[in-house]
Amino acid sequence: MASAEPLLIGVTSHRNLVAEEIPLLREAVREFVLALRAQCPALELTVLSALAAGGDQLVAEEAFALGARVVAVLPMARAEYARDFADGVERATFEALCARATLIEMPVLDALDAGVADDPPTRVRQYAQAGVYIASHCHVLLALWDGRSNGRTGGTADVVAYHLDGIKPASLERRRDQVALNPFGVGSERVALHVVCSRDQPDGAPATPLRPLQVYWRSGDTVTAGLESIPDELHRTLARLADWNADVVRHDAAIATSARGVAHGVAATCTDSPIERRFAAADWLALHYQRRVLLAMRLLYTLAACMGIAFIVYDQLAQDSMIFAFLALFAIGVGIDALARRHAWHRKYLDYRALAEGLRVQAYWRRAGLAVSGDAEFAHDDFLQKQDVELDWIRNVMRSAAVEAATQPAPRVDLERAIEDWVGHDRGGGQLGYYARRSIERARRHRLTEGLGAASLWVGIGICVVLALTVLVLPKEWKTVLVAAMGAFSIIAAVREAYAYRKADKELIKQYRYMQRIFAQARRALDRADTPQHKRRVLRALGEAALVEHAEWTLMHRGRPLERARI
Repeated sequence: MASAEPLLIGVTSHRNLVAEEIPLLREAVREFVLALRAQCPALELTVLSALAAGGDQLVAEEAFALGARVVAVLPMARAEYARDFADGVERATFEALCARATLIEMPVLDALDAGVADDPPTRVRQYAQAGVYIASHCHVLLALWDGRSNGRTGGTADVVAYHLDGIKPASLERRRDQVALNPFGVGSERVALHVVCSRDQPDGAPATPLRPLQVYWRSGDTVTAGLESIPDELHRTLARLADWNADVVRHDAAIATSARGVAHGVAATCTDSPIERRFAAADWLALHYQRRVLLAMRLLYTLAACMGIAFIVYDQLAQDSMIFAFLALFAIGVGIDALARRHAWHRKYLDYRALAEGLRVQAYWRRAGLAVSGDAEFAHDDFLQKQDVELDWIRNVMRSAAVEAATQPAPRVDLERAIEDWVGHDRGGGQLGYYARRSIERARRHRLTEGLGAASLWVGIGICVVLALTVLVLPKEWKTVLVAAMGAFSIIAAVREAYAYRKADKELIKQYRYMQRIFAQARRALDRADTPQHKRRVLRALGEAALVEHAEWTLMHRGRPLERARI
């Protein structure tokens, strides 16, 4: 089941490169690929390229020579696209590269009877769509570019602008059925390497002050020169992806035997798509690390209570040996804290849970046909953008899952089954039944723990009342014992309250009830919907709402890390 998560390198380039620069451009591309491979050898390098003449084909050839995988994102059907290669050598190169690459053919945006053959504006939109797809799904964009914007829709300048700034080409932005990336919320993981090149035309010199064959890293508004200056954002992404790969491989056997479908209770045989396989791994790993986090928290807070009681016994009952017990308990607590910190249990639990929920939405959108009817495959673009920048890698896993899914035959669309499996009913089944059940269970458990804490507090208060009433007649030894008992029960109550806060029990119950309301509203809207298109719009809105809520949940819990717990 385990497979290494790839590092996706998107390519955008000019067609009319200057012949004298091509050998040096090839060398720059090789150095770039080798630098990424050296940075993270555990990640399989995959190049996304439209295989257009010029730089696209150049990069694909170098990628194959270095043993990388190439996924060809063709703007239209292969046979139709081949008509654009008038030069015999370029067309032969295109066909040879297609024979070795994995192909993704972009669907036609406009359902015209003539297709794209005799409609130049439609062909332009198809090229723009392929460029946007590559920019949206890659982890790092390689741009062989002169730095100029020539105003051509879907050209290299447009692709770079979309990748870095979220600004779609004009011909796509005007389409009502497309969802634009928020230009003010682009994640800091949007990294591009700009290799400056000239163009084989009279005014083909690079934009001032750029010079041919200069190399720049671009990330947001930051520009750094030199191939060796890999941005911190990319370093962080590579490290997190490698960590994810290592965990998936390490626990592969357990994941394979315990994998659940995106809907709880769906047989493991239903988790055959790349998205759902990743969901199964993320879901299992999230539960695995959640159990470790809860175990560590229980041990730490139990130790905290025992330490407080040991100190009271030492102070009130003059039991000198208790100071050694106090120190021993403290040492054990430090060891547990260090173990959890070293293996990042809390971070991995939250990261993998967030990844699983993102993949769940991605999988159901695909099952419902949303990935075909629109660009819902770009679900990763808005997920967790406003959260901790260390979560960028999650969107990158969703990107690679979408690319791998697109290389396989389209799934059989079963809208009604997707609705039943995902939304379900409040009487059981789907996420609606899950949240209804979990909110009740969590509330019952929280009332029990609150009752235990309140009982401890009131026992302590009762002891205080007894002391006040018997202060004149009670022997000193008994007073000391009662004071120690009162302190012990107060400590137990305080530790229980701190434990409940750290677990965010109240907030989690509110989240379950909120999600229950969201899915209940979606269920009612779906029951009223009279067309498949209307139902898909409801599912799109439901997925977006779920992604926002899970992002907020992740942010809240990252603010209460186990590593900051003190005993």
